[in-house]
Amino acid sequence: MSISFRHDPYPVQDPYHGIYAHGVETKAGARVLHISGQVGLSPEGVLPEDFKGQCRQAIMNLESVLKAANMEFTDIVKMSFFLVRREDMGELVDVRKEFLDGVRPAITTVFVAGLVSPDWLVEVEAVACAE
Repeated sequence: MSISFRHDPYPVQDPYHGIYAHGVETKAGARVLHISGQVGLSPEGVLPEDFKGQCRQAIMNLESVLKAANMEFTDIVKMSFFLVRREDMGELVDVRKEFLDGVRPAITTVFVAGLVSPDWLVEVEAVACAE
């Protein structure tokens, strides 16, 4: 039995088809995990110079938080992406598909003037629900 239900009153267009839902509803009584913004810094303190490397690491960091709560990517119901450069949007879509293909959380992507460190190119936060 699923803990969440996707609502798509109109089609999601390419290239975003299959990677997000317009709305996600969760069942009452679900465990809810709010994950703070994760950046591309590895646990060893290494920060990739490129956007794709930072984005992959940020999502792997998010996955570590999910695992600590005995959850996985399929439990994510909401994600927010904060990018400092508009030209990175295409690579964001590629990385999302690499890690989250078929997961379809509700997603918001925002372009910001900067993050806490000027070296950070992306920050990712999420909400997950599970039984």
